[in-house]
Amino acid sequence: MKTKLEKTENANEIKIELTVEAEKFDKATKKVYFKNAKYFNIPGFRKGKAPMQIVEKYYGEEVFYEDAFNEVASEALEEAVKEQKLEIVSRPDVEVTQIGKGKDLIFTAVMQTKPEAKLEKYKGIEIKKIEYTVTDEDIEHELSHMQEHNSRLITVEDRPVEKGDTATIDFEGFKDGVAFEGGKGEDYDLVIGSGSFIPGFEDQVIGMKTEEEREIKVTFPEEYFSKDLAGQEATFKVKVKEIKKKELPKLDDEFAKDVSEFDTLKELKANIKERKQKENEEKAKYETQDAVIKAVCEKMEVEIPSGMVETEVDNMVKEIEQRLSYQGLTLQQYLKIANKKIEDVKKEYEPQAIEAIKSRLALEAVRKAEKIEATEKEIEEKIKEMAKNYGKENDEEFLKNENVKNYIKEGIENEKAINFLVENAKIK
Repeated sequence: MKTKLEKTENANEIKIELTVEAEKFDKATKKVYFKNAKYFNIPGFRKGKAPMQIVEKYYGEEVFYEDAFNEVASEALEEAVKEQKLEIVSRPDVEVTQIGKGKDLIFTAVMQTKPEAKLEKYKGIEIKKIEYTVTDEDIEHELSHMQEHNSRLITVEDRPVEKGDTATIDFEGFKDGVAFEGGKGEDYDLVIGSGSFIPGFEDQVIGMKTEEEREIKVTFPEEYFSKDLAGQEATFKVKVKEIKKKELPKLDDEFAKDVSEFDTLKELKANIKERKQKENEEKAKYETQDAVIKAVCEKMEVEIPSGMVETEVDNMVKEIEQRLSYQGLTLQQYLKIANKKIEDVKKEYEPQAIEAIKSRLALEAVRKAEKIEATEKEIEEKIKEMAKNYGKENDEEFLKNENVKNYIKEGIENEKAINFLVENAKIK
């Protein structure tokens, strides 16, 4: 195989011309013939039994070219990229210049390569000090959450429904006097003020007493999922069967004993403060790291290829798709609900993708400049930790996987680079 490499007029773009020997291409066409022979039905021959020459004469000599090209081109391109030590960040734009039986296969591939970032300044970066303090309000807020979590509902009989109550209701909806599908419910616990029902419904339940029946008139939202009801007026026959109010436990030492391992409310508050402070320190740490990396990126020169952005965006879309699957939704369903096209979503994520790429390139440049490397011991320890997290008793599976090792290695080196930047920053 012959390889000819040249740079194009565009930054970070190369053009490779590859020549694959005729013998290798002819061998590939024969392989394709044997793989697909069973599909050819030619008069005078049993299906799949026609010789290669007959098939070529009947369908045309080029019948096997496309598959034969695919058979040898990807392997040839991969070999050339490895030989030239290229880091490709885009799909190849391929053009065939010569193809045929008994001829060398000649084709070109235009691809974008990974850019090298030029750091203007990365030591002594000036950023504002980020810190958070735990206030009394933060502690009270946490305690109120604990109260809510440990609250109980008690039945109310001496007053009508108020906002915040849970009303147990029977209801049935009618449109133009006719009951509609999905509009009926019995013993339904409705939290008044939750906004879980049609706008205006809950407000009209307020003031109703136990066993009281009332007709409630509402208008469905224009964007309601049911087209038959969207924007339409409806009447609900509602009966309140029970009214319950939330009762919060008293904040005292008994409360502390019930919800924690502490004996007094004072000890519980001290623990909340300590925990919140640790959370704040972690938050400040990561925000400081982000601020330093962002400052380095602003002082960095780099031209990011479009293919690199496309790949990053595609990966982000895959992550969105995975998160949606946990909610029982497909990407197509989400797009329909959000009234968006996939192109719109990709466009929205472009700035985020560019920022992520810049951050990686900046850290890579710092690692290179400062000769930052991960030791074998650090990699092994991280792999052991990873194996443990995955519930694996043996870490041999991870240790033998080069892709996993490289991923771990890069992660450790990036962490070291981030720490180096923060340690050498001027934080005021």
